[in-house]
Amino acid sequence: MSLTTPSPQLKRELGVFGATLMGLGSIVGTGVFVSIGIAAGIAGTAVILAIAIGAIVATCNGLNSAQLAANHAVSGGTYEYGYRYLTPAFGFTAGWMFLVAKTASAATAALGFAGYLLSLFGLETTWVIPIALAAVVILTLIVLSGIRRSNVANTIIVSLTLLSLGFFIIACLPRAIEAGTNNFTPFFANSPTSVLQASALMFVAYTGYGRIATMGEEARSPRTTIPKAMIICLLLTMLLYLAVATVGIGAVGADILGSTTQQAKAAPLEVAIRSVAGSGGAFVLAIGAITAMLGVLLNLILGLSRVLLAMGRRNDAPRFLARLDREQTTPYWSVIVVGVAIAFLVLLGNVKTTWSFSAFSVLIYYAITNLAALKLPPEERLFPKWVGIVGLLSCLFLAFWVESTIWQVGLGLIAAGLIWHKVRQAIS
Repeated sequence: MSLTTPSPQLKRELGVFGATLMGLGSIVGTGVFVSIGIAAGIAGTAVILAIAIGAIVATCNGLNSAQLAANHAVSGGTYEYGYRYLTPAFGFTAGWMFLVAKTASAATAALGFAGYLLSLFGLETTWVIPIALAAVVILTLIVLSGIRRSNVANTIIVSLTLLSLGFFIIACLPRAIEAGTNNFTPFFANSPTSVLQASALMFVAYTGYGRIATMGEEARSPRTTIPKAMIICLLLTMLLYLAVATVGIGAVGADILGSTTQQAKAAPLEVAIRSVAGSGGAFVLAIGAITAMLGVLLNLILGLSRVLLAMGRRNDAPRFLARLDREQTTPYWSVIVVGVAIAFLVLLGNVKTTWSFSAFSVLIYYAITNLAALKLPPEERLFPKWVGIVGLLSCLFLAFWVESTIWQVGLGLIAAGLIWHKVRQAIS
């Protein structure tokens, strides 16, 4: 649908450093503090290989996202790329899958923050929902205040998280060296196919890099800033994940890391550091986990609101969601709606299948990203075409390694969304 008047544009205030930190703030959270343990429970010591496979797939997707965002630097990410390079149906599906998956992930991050906070101070679990709601409200207000303040808050959060993970690596390294190769054999304790399932989960642990693309309208010199930030972010994340997994397994073994994810309030890395450095070490790591969950929540609110802004501009969502504040820095109605949706899911408190459901939805989202990248004309292409082919095939392959009920429900939601899209376009 063409618009007769151009929509107001957000100010470009992010450089490479700020954009990289936005990506790190979105990635370094549930992935490193929880999903490494889940993947270790599936693949054992071979989770190290799963981390590498997930990184390769994420890199292909990241490079394709980067070249798309560099040439089409507006808020909305693959939602916009689908419209521009594919069809409105593909664009809408990407936006719909992003909203569904990441809203649930944001609620999970809020509840995770509350759980870690309660564990840290030994409080009753009845306070989980009120504390989670308070976190959603506070961070929504921060995002409403503009991207510059959001960037400052994100920098503080990421710094604390990385310091705590650095402490974990340094504290566990001597125990890992002392144990030698004992905790790494046998490397393939489970079926080799379990590595693929673990790789699907670890891919999701990298997907926060897409936040850099969805913030494309706010990046300075997007054609150079976005690719640089994306590559730096993915490289740092892969090295961090590999270091944490290798040192953690070396210190306590993959079985301990995997089994702790079955406990309601336990975190794999917290259990590992407690056995090595006692309660003081566990305290330091818990601080990092808390800040990480806040970072994930902050960046999800930012990313979700920008996609909703883009959908409002195209009339795929109510038009008022495209309104910006007077300073042209914040889509305030989109931020408020996102905050309310996250708070609603927090109130439900039922997020047991969120991780697997997010895996399917996000993999479909990035499959569309790669398909759009294949449509780039030669003059806009920054990377070889095979990068898009590898990304597309790997996303479609991994998407159906989740439980069958998850991908069946996901396909049903895609169908329901497309029906809404057709009806909306017909009456507008």
